[in-house]
Formats: sequence, C-alpha cells, structure tokens
Amino acid sequence: MTSEEIRKKFLEFFRVREHTVVPSSSLIPDDPSVLLTTAGMQQFKRYFTGELDAKKDFGSLNTASIQKCFRTSDIDEVGDASHLTFFEMLGNFSFGGYFKEKAIEYGYEFITKDLGIAPDRISVSVFKGDSSTGSTSSLQAGSGQVIPRDDESFGIWHEKIGISKNKIGENGREDNFWGPTGSEGPCGPTSEIYVDGLEVWNLVFNEYYQKPDKTLEKLETLGVDTGMGLERLAMVVQNVPTIFETDLFQPLIQFLPANLSERMRRILTDHMRGIAFLISDGVWPSNKEAGYILRRLIRRLVTHLHLAGDTVDQTQIFVEVINLYGSFYPELNLNKERILEVFKEERARFKFTLQVGLKELNRVTSLDAKSAFKLYESYGLPYEILKELGGDKAIKLTREAFDEEFSKHKIISRMGAVKKFGGHGLILNTGELKAGDEAELKKVTRLHTATHLLHRALRQVLGDDVHQMGSDITTERTRFDFSFNRKMTPEELKKVEVIVNEKVKEELPVKFEEMTKEEAEKTGALHFFKEKYPEKVKVYYVGDSLKTAWSKEFCGGPHVTHTGEIGKIRILKEEAVGAGVRRLRATVE
Repeated sequence: MTSEEIRKKFLEFFRVREHTVVPSSSLIPDDPSVLLTTAGMQQFKRYFTGELDAKKDFGSLNTASIQKCFRTSDIDEVGDASHLTFFEMLGNFSFGGYFKEKAIEYGYEFITKDLGIAPDRISVSVFKGDSSTGSTSSLQAGSGQVIPRDDESFGIWHEKIGISKNKIGENGREDNFWGPTGSEGPCGPTSEIYVDGLEVWNLVFNEYYQKPDKTLEKLETLGVDTGMGLERLAMVVQNVPTIFETDLFQPLIQFLPANLSERMRRILTDHMRGIAFLISDGVWPSNKEAGYILRRLIRRLVTHLHLAGDTVDQTQIFVEVINLYGSFYPELNLNKERILEVFKEERARFKFTLQVGLKELNRVTSLDAKSAFKLYESYGLPYEILKELGGDKAIKLTREAFDEEFSKHKIISRMGAVKKFGGHGLILNTGELKAGDEAELKKVTRLHTATHLLHRALRQVLGDDVHQMGSDITTERTRFDFSFNRKMTPEELKKVEVIVNEKVKEELPVKFEEMTKEEAEKTGALHFFKEKYPEKVKVYYVGDSLKTAWSKEFCGGPHVTHTGEIGKIRILKEEAVGAGVRRLRATVE
C-alpha cells in the first residue's frame, strides 16, 4: 500500500463516519505560543477550549485532517532510523461529539481492517494515574491534585476490543499524559497504539485545561485529539525496517550522491522536504525564528553536497520533492518558482563564504562554544556543521554551550536596540504592529490603514468569499493573508492596486465608533473570523459615516486620520500560503 493510498484511506474512513475533512493549515501557525505548527491539533486548539464553535465552522463536532508538521527539537536527532523535522500527522478530532470508546474503536478498526494489520501485532498503553502528589512532571497538577488511572480506556481495550491484559501497558505522565502546546491549554490522558512495539497512533483524551501555573481544571466539553505519523505508519504497512525505506523517502534518497554516508543521506532527505514545505508556506531565510530554522537546513544541505563534490543539480532536488508531494499538497506546485528561487538565492549567498569558512575551520585547533559561535557569526556555519566537520576538535562542543553563546549575543544586540531607541525600547507593540520611534510609528500606521483598504478592494475584485486569515506589518511592508482558492491574475492585482490608490487620492476620512460586538456585527463590519473579540469593540471605517463607509472593520488601531496620509500603495507580491489561502505583500511610498 502506497503512502498516497494510506492518506486516501484514512480520510475516507473518517469522512464516512461523519467527520468533516479539514485541509492542512500552514506551517506558520496563528498560535503565538509556538514557532511552527508542531501537531495536528494546533489549528483546532480554540475549538477544544470552546472559544470557537466547530458545529458552526465545520458543520460537525468531528473533524479529520492530515497536517504538515515541523519540530525544531528533533533537528539534532535526525539521521537515526526514526527522527524527522518535517512530518505528516494524520488525526481525527472531536469537540464534544464522542469520547474514549468511539476513539478507541475507530483506531483499532482502521489499523486492523482498513490497513490489514494483524491483531497479534498490536499492543496498547494507557495512563496509570498519579501514585502520589509528589510528581516531578512539568505537567504536574496543582498542590493536592491527583489524576486517577484511566480505568475507562483500560476497560474498553480489554473488555470491548479484546486486547489481552499482558498487551496493555500502563505508564505515568511522561508517556501517557499529553500536555498543551504552549504554557496553557487542553490536556489529558492518552492511549497509544503500537504495531510490533513501535508507537504509531496516540489518542489524547482532553479532560483538563492546564493553566499557566500548571494547575489543572476539568474541561466543560470533553474532546478527542489523535495523532498518527504517516512516515511510521507507512513503515509498518510497507514492512520495511526504517521510515527511510518507505516510498516517502526512497525516490529522494536515490537522488543524492552515493558517496554520502547513510546518516547524512537521511539528514539531507529530511532537510530537502522541510526546506520545500517551509518556503512554500511563506518562511524566508533569516537569522531569527522560523527563518533561522530554514537557513540552518539550507546551509547544512549546501555544505554536505559541496563536500560530496557538488555532483547534483541542487535545484532539481526540490523539483523531485514537488513531484513526490505535489499531488496531495498542491501549494507546492503553486509555489514551485518561489521554492526554487528562494533556495537558489540563499545558496548563492552562503556559497560565497562557505569555502572561506571551511578553511578557517581547518585552521582551528579546538572548538569550544566561543570559537564555534565566532565561526557561525563570521561565516554562517551553523552548529550542526561545526559539530559534524569538527571531528575530534569539536568533541567538547555541546548544543547547550553554543546556544548559551547565541543567547549572550542576542542580549548584546538587544542592548544595542534599546540604545538605538533612546533607552525606551518599542513605543508600539501590538503583536501585529511594532515601532521603535515616531518615524517607524508613522510608517506602520500608514501600512496598517493600507491593509484595510487592500482587504476591501480584494473583496470588491474577487468577491465576498474573501476573508482575512492573518496579517503582519513591519516598517517595510504589510503582509495580508486571505481566503481564496487560486492564484490572482495580473489584471486582478492591477485592479486592486488601482482601487486602493483611488481611495487614497479621494482623501477619505478615517474614523471609528465604539459599540458592543453584537451591534458591530450588525453594521456589516469585517472581522477576523478566528479572533475572539471583547464585548465592546471599535469599528474603524473609511468614509463620511459608518452607514455609508466604503470600508469598515473591527480594529483597535492605530490609523491615519484620512486616506491621503497613506501615500501610494504598491503591491509587491501575491502567493500561496496553503490550501485555499493566499498572501499579499505590499508597501507604501
């Protein structure tokens, strides 16, 4: 059974069981508590807490998805038989529709009947409960709280499914209690399904909400959150010894030079996939956050292919990734040119200093954290490369020490930024908008109001199905994500640009009125559908009155007083972010 067949079988299994199939969200999450999307449940987090209504948004209390995921914590582990940075997570979710019994029944039925895995290959585990209140787990409940054994799951597995007691393991919080993504959120006991001793499916039963102080309280609505790694599942279904022998990796591994070690071929194959998906979802190489992760992957790939003799057309590598995954993730096809171009630019930039850096590395007699960070800072050689190529010289170099040097550097840089801003730091930081001085504040304010005009113009040109999916504004540009299922034509982009600049020339007033959320919704004001607004909101509008306004949106500001202050709006780029989501980048002149 191919990986493509597994994907189709999984989604169809849950579709016929009245689950709404939801497309994968972007690797760039709208959850500020995480850097990248690390689990299938992240796009559903606010449905588990009750902030959003699954029945309203999906037409069902139950959903299923195959989610693109990326975990930075595993970068140093990649190269063995099982660790990855990028992976696909199959999951089914319920927000009050069903709980443990159905989730366990579905899991066992899909594994044994639809995938044809023999029952005698299967074992499971459940949460054994807290033996005392003295747990040292980071998920420890508040003082005096004890989470009981999951007797219900044990009973379902043994009495209803028929798993013998000797095949039901019982573990503590470290293995069978799932914590929230971030400092707080839904959590609960888990039940894991194993095939031949390998964990393939984790069923999480959200019974509690973990607060920032780590105390737990019972959730009003019980939820199911499951996750099954496609790579591991393909391995057991296809009867191969490691994930790298599956059809998800073999076409890519065979493309790499034969003189690379098996470990390095695994690392680079993982990185090839990760690079393509990160760029496709809008990540750009940089020295911070997700951009830094992407840059590390690209530099590792470029370095080892350089050392192997540069016998491979490196851009062709990403054509292979797109060919392999593009049928299920069409955004790869849509962003093909961008993936190739971003990689080529970063490769060219890095290759310029790579050879000099490698020569300098050869000159160093020993590598400690300080000398390693100096090489990184001067030549862009990341920790992984320094550790791998340093050999005996890098024996005492550790990730922890290197990261400590990196942190010291960031503190020094931050002190410089504070000095630059006159000792006052940022004068504006709403998350979406940041400004360090009055000039920057003026620029981001112009861009912020320009974003409202772009939103309205997009709906005028493309139709009322266009909705805001996210935004980010710097002093250089605005980035606006919106729902739309195809690439905009050059004519459509030109129309949007003409419309917004006409509104700028009209010198329309920009005002706001404060009212209840219910009253604001009745005005027809646009708002971010995933945002949880307070009971009282501001509605900013462009025009003489709220009733006749050309544009009106829920917003906290700041804004210009009239559109003429914005200046000429210029659209820089339109691109795909994920399935059904486009991104517009624009600036003001």
